[in-house]
Amino acid sequence: MKPAPEPGELRERALRLLARREHSRFELARKLETAGFARADIAVLLDQFEAKNWLSDQRFADSYVADHRARTGSVKLAYDLRQRGVGDAIIEAVLGENRGSEFERARAVWKKKFGAAPADAPEQARQMRFLQSRGFAADLIRRIVQDADCP
Repeated sequence: MKPAPEPGELRERALRLLARREHSRFELARKLETAGFARADIAVLLDQFEAKNWLSDQRFADSYVADHRARTGSVKLAYDLRQRGVGDAIIEAVLGENRGSEFERARAVWKKKFGAAPADAPEQARQMRFLQSRGFAADLIRRIVQDADCP
């Protein structure tokens, strides 16, 4: 059993985590709880961090989408952000900015993986499942795979 962390260590641990990358409030709280810090102390500290703009779910969502949008569709991005505690309003705002390029991104992912039209129905189903697993919408997937003969 590991010893309980020192009270002053909470701020240091939180700052070290934030220095590595952006975190959502939910994510950071979960990591700090796992390290053994008290939930009430974490909430107070995270409120202070948000007041100083050191912690921001909006900034985290922007960063996460920027890092993952080239290979992931909006459906999966929204799911991943929800799992990390980001609110629906922030998700909609961030993903709304990227909707226009989703078809091109899905087509690029498809082209990199397959590059050629499916030869038969099982291959078409395989290609569609792949794009679905990447979180692209069903209507986009159908357009890409069915129109694969077009350049």
